Amino acid sequence: MEEIISVLSSYTYLNNTLWQYTLAIGYFFGVLIALKIFKSFILVKLNKIAEKTENTIDDAVINTLQKIRAPFYFFISFFIAIRHVNINEVALKAISVFLIFGIAYEMIKSLGDLIDYIIDLYIEKTVKKEKEKKQMRSMMRILRIFIMIVLWSITLLFILSNLGINVTSVVASLGIGGLAIALAVQSVLSDIFSAFSIYLDKPFEVGDFIIIGSDSGSVEHIGLKTTRLRTIRGEVLIISNKELTSTRVKNLRQLKKRRDSFMVNVQYETPIVKREKIPQIIEKIIENIEGAEYLRCNLFEFGESSINYELAYTIDSADYNVFMAVREQINLAIMKAFEKEDIQFAYPTQVVYVKK
Repeated sequence: MEEIISVLSSYTYLNNTLWQYTLAIGYFFGVLIALKIFKSFILVKLNKIAEKTENTIDDAVINTLQKIRAPFYFFISFFIAIRHVNINEVALKAISVFLIFGIAYEMIKSLGDLIDYIIDLYIEKTVKKEKEKKQMRSMMRILRIFIMIVLWSITLLFILSNLGINVTSVVASLGIGGLAIALAVQSVLSDIFSAFSIYLDKPFEVGDFIIIGSDSGSVEHIGLKTTRLRTIRGEVLIISNKELTSTRVKNLRQLKKRRDSFMVNVQYETPIVKREKIPQIIEKIIENIEGAEYLRCNLFEFGESSINYELAYTIDSADYNVFMAVREQINLAIMKAFEKEDIQFAYPTQVVYVKK
């Protein structure tokens, strides 16, 4: 073996002995074969083990590694091989940059596939409606683009560093430029990040009826910058996502029952016997209406021009239309019952006494 090495070392071509070329070729094929064995045998075994686990992330990682294309293995093998031969410094840098770019491209592409898998898995587990899935997928694709930009920026800086360029000044310039851009689009970015917050935290979803301050409506669309609500009157209300995440939002999605209470005002001239019957009359009315549950009815206060009774009840539905229909039934029934009992509703009046 020593004789073979000695013979090969005695022949030189382009500042390298035949032994150096032999070593480089050996390293190239050795690494290539090792990576091929890793892909064809080890990954296959790991894949069988991962299939038996309940966790799906390990399946995604192994599946991503199996999808790595042949150029990736070739670039790594060649990158290691050229380190064992003498090459002109300029040529070595050029080849190294090309190989690093090729390796980075394959790695980032594989990471992109893994991110896509995780996004799809997250959406399938958290979102049920197809329309919402499309919106969520579009939103997460934007997040994917941001991640890819960061990865490519790091790769670019690494390549520039290998070319001998001082990346510190480049990073400083990018930082100043990024700060200027961020300040210019601060409002837009705030709405975009708020949209991510809405999608991930899910304080409300498309179809939910929400109340924001004095405004309310059903959520029709959650966009990158704004969210659209359809109000009860049929108008489209457009609200910025930043406003939605910085204020209190009442979500009626989990509402199972609606509770309602209001005043019934009767005249002071109503006889005491009839006044005492008012709670029983109202209780009987509500108990005879389907979907309504009586809670209470009490003499609440003595007003300036009326005696005021407060009644409270619940409706076994979150639907606003059902709520209004039941409330109308109750009001009409109270009017009929009071008319039958000759109980008069009160309205603002003044009594003037003239002293003679």
